[in-house]
This record gives sequence, C-alpha cells and structure tokens, in this order.
Amino acid sequence: MPESSSAQAAHDPAGATAKSNPITVTFPDGAHRQYPPGTTGLEIAKAISPSLAKRTVAMALDGKLADFSDPIAQDAKIEFIGRDDPRALELIRHDAAHVLAEAVQTLWPGTQVTIGPVIENGFYYDFFRNQPFTPEDFGAIEKKMREIIARDKPFTKEVWSREEAKKVFRDKGELFKVELVDAIPEDQQIKIYKQGDWFDLCRGPHMTSTGKVGNAFKLMKVAGAYWRGDSNRDMLSRIYGTAFAKQEELDAYLKQIEEAEKRDHRKLGREMDLFHFQEEAPGSVFWHPKGWTLFQTLENYIRRRQQAAGYAEVNAPQLIDSSLWVASGHMATFRESMFLVEPREEDDRIFVVKPMNCPGHIQIFKNGLKSYRDLPFKIAEFGKVHRFEPSGALHGLLRVRAFTQDDAHIFITEEQIADEVLKVNDLILSIYADFGFADVRIKFSDRPDKRIGDDAAWDTSETALKAALEASGRPWTLNKGEGAFYGPKLEYVLRDAIGRDWQCGTIQVDLNMPGRLGAFYIDEHSSKVTPVMLHRAMFGSLERFTGIMIEHYAGHLPLWLSPLQAVVATITSDADDYARTALAAAQRLGLRVEGDLRNEKINYKVREHSLAKVPVLLVVGKKEAAERTVSIRRLGSEKQQTMPLDAALAALAAEAVPPDLRRAQQGG
Repeated sequence: MPESSSAQAAHDPAGATAKSNPITVTFPDGAHRQYPPGTTGLEIAKAISPSLAKRTVAMALDGKLADFSDPIAQDAKIEFIGRDDPRALELIRHDAAHVLAEAVQTLWPGTQVTIGPVIENGFYYDFFRNQPFTPEDFGAIEKKMREIIARDKPFTKEVWSREEAKKVFRDKGELFKVELVDAIPEDQQIKIYKQGDWFDLCRGPHMTSTGKVGNAFKLMKVAGAYWRGDSNRDMLSRIYGTAFAKQEELDAYLKQIEEAEKRDHRKLGREMDLFHFQEEAPGSVFWHPKGWTLFQTLENYIRRRQQAAGYAEVNAPQLIDSSLWVASGHMATFRESMFLVEPREEDDRIFVVKPMNCPGHIQIFKNGLKSYRDLPFKIAEFGKVHRFEPSGALHGLLRVRAFTQDDAHIFITEEQIADEVLKVNDLILSIYADFGFADVRIKFSDRPDKRIGDDAAWDTSETALKAALEASGRPWTLNKGEGAFYGPKLEYVLRDAIGRDWQCGTIQVDLNMPGRLGAFYIDEHSSKVTPVMLHRAMFGSLERFTGIMIEHYAGHLPLWLSPLQAVVATITSDADDYARTALAAAQRLGLRVEGDLRNEKINYKVREHSLAKVPVLLVVGKKEAAERTVSIRRLGSEKQQTMPLDAALAALAAEAVPPDLRRAQQGG
C-alpha cells in the first residue's frame, strides 16, 4: 500500500541538512520559536502543553486551515484551532460528511460514494445506488454515524500515486472516484484520508479524529442530482445534513428552519394571493393584482428616492445584437448565463436577451458629446433582465430567471469615486432602514480570477473603493475573489427577523467596460477621457427583495407596503349601506381598501382575512352604522378598538404614508 505523507517526511533525505536550517514559527501573541523543518503542529503543541495538544483539532498556517499533523516546511504564523473556534465549524461539517459516507457504505454495501462538500449551513454527500435513499433511511444512518463517532478513530492522511489510487478504487468498484482522480490536475497530490479501515479521496484538511464531530448533527433531506451536473450522466442520491459544535446551536438552527417554513414566501404568496409560477414559464413570475400592487409600491418608493438623489430614469432595449456583448466582455465571461435568440433568414444576426443593463446605459451616455461639467452623469432603470439558472436552483421569488433590477450607472472622473460611492452607500443604508433592516453588513469583494482589464485598472478601482469604505466609518469584511468580472464591489447583506443573511444591494467600480465600449468625455483640457462607471443596485432584484420582505415580516407587512391595507367587513346586512360609505371615504383618502359584505359570520370573515394577512379590519354593524363609528381589529391582535369613522380613517391614512414622504412632510 502507499505510504503516508508523515512517513515520507520522516525519512526525507533533506532532513539531515534541515537541522542546520531551522524554520521560524510565529505564535498569535507575537512570540517566535525555531524548529527543524518538518516539525508538525501536533509536536509543537505537545512541547508547549499536553492539554493544548489535546484540545486542538487543527491548525492555521498563515491563516489557512491545515491538518494538525502536517509537517511545517517553512517560516509560518501558527494558530491552534480548538473545536469551539468558529473556523472549526467547516471542519466539523466536512468530517461529518465523511462519517455519513462511511455509515451509508456500511449499511448498504455496494453503494458508490462520489463527492461530499461543505455548503452553507451544512454539507451533503452524493451516492450512486440503484434504489434512491428516502428520509425513512435517516434514522438508521444517524444511528450508524453516532457509532462511528463514538469509536473516535483518528483521521490520517496518505499521499498515493495516481495509478495506485485508480487501481484501489477500481478494484473496490468505486468508478466515480476513478474519474475524480483523473480530474485532479497533474501538479496536485492525490490525498487519501482514513478513519479506521474506511477511506476517501479528499483535499482535506480534517480534524484529528471522528469523535471531534460530536453528536450535534442531523440529516435534513434527500434529493436527486446528476453526476457532474450533467443530465446525460447518472442520477445520484444526495443526502443533505447539518452539524454544529454544540447541541444548542443545532437546536437554534432547527428552530430557525421551522420558523422559515412558516414564513416561506411561496406559501404566504398563495395565502395572500400575490403571485404564482408555472412550468410553461420557469423562473418567471405571474403577478396577481395584489402582488403587482406590492411590486409597484416598492418600485415607486425607489423611483422617488433616486429622483431626489439626482438620477434620471431611462429605458434600454431588451434585445441587443450579440456584438455589443462581445465588446463589453459579457460573451467571454458570462455566456453560460445568457439567453440568445436564434437568427432568422431575413436577419442572420444573433441577438441577446439582456442579462444586464450596463452596456445599454453606456450607449445612452455615448449619445451626444459629454463634458466633465456633465459629471457625475446618473441614469437609472427598472431594467428587466433574463439570466439562465438551472431548473433545480429556481426558488420562488428568491431565485428566478427573469427579474427587475433597480439598476443605475454613474459616470464620473477618478477623483469623484470616493465621494460618489459614499453618497450611494448612505442612500442604500437609509433605504434599508425604511424597510426595517437595522443590521446590515458590508462586504468588499475584490478581483476574481475570471475578469477583464489590466491589473493597474483593478488596483485603482480597489484602492478608491476601500478609501470610500474607510471614510464611511462602517465596519466591513473582505469577500476574497468575489468581485464582478469588470470591477470590485461592495455587497450589502441584510439580516432578517429570524437571523438569516440576504445579499441585496451592490456598488461596483468599473474602469474597464466604458473604455471597451468607446465611452468618453471631454475634460477641461479638451482631451478625450474614459469615464469611471459606478454600477449601483439598492434592492438588487425587486422580485427577490419582495420575497425577502414577505419572509422578514412573515406576511405582516407595514401598512404603507401592504397591497390591501384594510377591509370593511359587515356583521349584518343592515350595515351594508354604511359599509359602502366607509369604503368610499377610505378610498378618497388614498387607502387601498376593499369591502366584504358577504352573508357570512363575522368570525369567518376575520379568519379568512387574517390568513390573507390583511393588516386592518374595519368591522361595522347596526350599532356602528347608527353611531358612525368602526371597530378596528389589527392583524395578530385579539383586541378591538372602536373609533369615529373619520378619526379612524385619518389615523390609518397617516400611518400609510411611505417613510420617505413622511420625512418630506415633516421637513426632514
């Protein structure tokens, strides 16, 4: 059998000379110590304190997680990672995936394992088996996983030759693993991780033993998945799970999942009669009247805010010749997400259904000569864009193929970058505050591997964007390599009422696309200069933001947002005429109100409108009609308040004023 990497290091001929060339290891407190090259993290920890070695599950070398038993070959900063360290959570889940795979193969011999990565909030493993797994199998699998964890076998790493690995997996009937070995680049090692007799092909790292996984795990669901995402390949059975360092963390997550199911915007969308989807238009929304009212309320709010900030609204074509998308760089970097229209006999050009608004906005900027005095030049569009998403990834309003961006582009000089980014930053944060989002995180995303433009342009963009961030005084984190292909960006992440994070708004600094598409302005020296372009979205996708809002408020939308703000409901038919009078008066005040004069019991009406999340019921009967009053019932409250009709409607009308208009009324 192949020998382990630690064994190889032990008899490395270079070891003799290594003793005379020690490495320097720097500890978190800044202290330095020297060791022979090849000394492992475990050996260093044991020398410091046996208890430190015992409670450490992995190490970080220069900030990168590594196996605790890995030899250290060069100078490095070292950190010892305990199981409660937030960085260990990924390892707990990674190890849990390996334990899951061993449990499945123990219970169902002959099952082939494929891949088992860590994902957001958990992990999954894909298996090939003639009979797909079902949730009914989870009890047996979890029991076996606990047995494997209790055995507490160490994770050990071995480096195998490519041919040896393929032979071993082929002999075991693990043909998917053979294919995975072939896919590993020639310059990378073939690493095998063992946990007792069971082993798997894996990049690592892992914790020290299976026992470190703990018992705070749960299998969540099972789904089908094609091998390598190719519908022409084998269908696999994917088991999803989650794991945490502590049971209370798992319990809190499961409670969040339970609450999220209650708030699911697809369920609430049906109950509130807002929208639906159907197979004939995958990833596209059929908006019902109430849903479209909500959508337009959001759109009109953004329209007012950006008009006040100096943006001019425009509209660019849906179909544009593919040559423009080649010139912009989209065809080379974004092609797999674009919808192309086949040429016709009378016109052999290929057109693209726009996936983004930026190239169209550059054409508007280019139409007519621009001077430096025209900058900043701000144009905005509620642009309908189409992007291909795999059908399995579609998820209600949150993941669609056709969506509307509250998109804008600001053409500026390099000197104006920081000032304009700050203005957009303040605008975005004030908008989120109006919608009840106080907890907003900012991520700085720098250059991705797949990008356009030279490094000098990226250096300028990233430096200016960081300067604006620093000037804002707000904390931020680095989202390494996640910038757009044309420039770095800020991402605004909202935390909702049950603790979930949603990435919404963005600001991107682009020194590439305007030049590629021939945009320029005339500077004060009468020279042609390529402008900087800021890409800006505040909601991002209006469809997605609508879904987020529905779930954040569990359907109990603020009065100004609710598509149906109140219902005038009668107790008896004697109050029908008065109900019509009240309804007309409410509508004159601009309230979105309907009447319910059906011959049904009032308790039935209350239940029905509560399910539809109507914020206010104005109940009228014989007594209310005689006294010209209404009984007010608020959604979610058992209390009832009786008020004069005019006073009640005036109070509701004041409450229904959007926050930006309320500030304007108050002179703020």
